[in-house]
Order: sequence, then C-alpha cells, then structure tokens
Amino acid sequence: MQNPKKLFLIIGAPGSGKTTDAQLIAQSNEKITHYSTGDMLRAEVTSKSELGKEIDKFISNGSIVPIKIAIATIINAIKNAPTNIILLDGYPRSMEQLDALEDYLDHTLELKSVIEVAVSEQTARDRVLGRNRGADDKVEVFNNRMKVYNEPLKEIQNFYNKKNILKVISGEGSIEEVVENMQSFINSKI
Repeated sequence: MQNPKKLFLIIGAPGSGKTTDAQLIAQSNEKITHYSTGDMLRAEVTSKSELGKEIDKFISNGSIVPIKIAIATIINAIKNAPTNIILLDGYPRSMEQLDALEDYLDHTLELKSVIEVAVSEQTARDRVLGRNRGADDKVEVFNNRMKVYNEPLKEIQNFYNKKNILKVISGEGSIEEVVENMQSFINSKI
C-alpha cells in the first residue's frame, strides 16, 4: 500500500500572497508540488479547450467556477502530481467546494492542514490593483472577488477549526517572513 498523498490547502483573500508563498516553498523543496487553483483554471482557459471556454465565462467576471469543473481539474492534477506532498492554493472558496473535496479524501489523499494567509482588505486591494495582471485586477472585479471570498469564510474556518487543522499565518510581513512561517509549519506536519 503506497503512502497517501499529503495535501495542504492554502486559502487567503485575493492579493494575500498565497500563490507566491506556495510557489517559493515548492521551488525550494523537491518533495513538494504546488498547484494554484486559479493557475490550473487559467491554463485550461489558455488552452482554448471547450472546458477552457466554459471556465473563462466565470473567471472573467470574478465568479466561482462550477464545482464539477473545478474538482475534476484539481483531483486530476493531484492524482498525477510528481510528489506525495501537494500545496493547493485558492481552494476551497465555498462550502460546496469544501464538501466536494471531502468526498475525495481517503486512504490515497490525506488533508494535513488548511493554511489561511490572513491580510487586511486594504493590503489585499493595494496588492491586487498594483499588480495589473489583466481583467481580474480591476476595482469592481476585486470588490466582487473579496465579497465571494469573505461570504463563506467563517463557515469554512469553523469547519476546519472543528477538525483542528486550520492554521492562520499573517500575510502582512515580507514574503521571506511569510514563506519562512509557512515552510516551518508545513515541515512540522510532514
């Protein structure tokens, strides 16, 4: 029986730095693979596949991609990951997404922790509007993404707190500080 893959979910507001933090951790450790839900979905959009066109309709206005599309993309990536430790950022963004993932947790996939990178809304806004990556970095879209992020947040936090696997890390410091805190927490769990 092979060891189950160990999954760390990294959540945070748009602009919290969660993707950058996770990328840096994975780059410095060959035993860790990083996936960003947003990047996976954007890559599908870029591929111009039928699925990509479908996903684009949701992403372009800041809405959540439907669960069956998101979970299929995610589980497929995790199963094919080259390592047994996976950092997945940007998931879950709703209780529906949380429940869908729970259905996949079994002897082959173990959820080790959910790490919330916490930043103030002002920090998030400054970062997102300052990076200018495209249509999803406009004020109205940012405001919608914050609303979409914040609405289910308490419920998601409560669920993972009850399981004793939620870890909140401040994302307000320098990238190096945040990465160091997250890295040492992840190391303590593996």
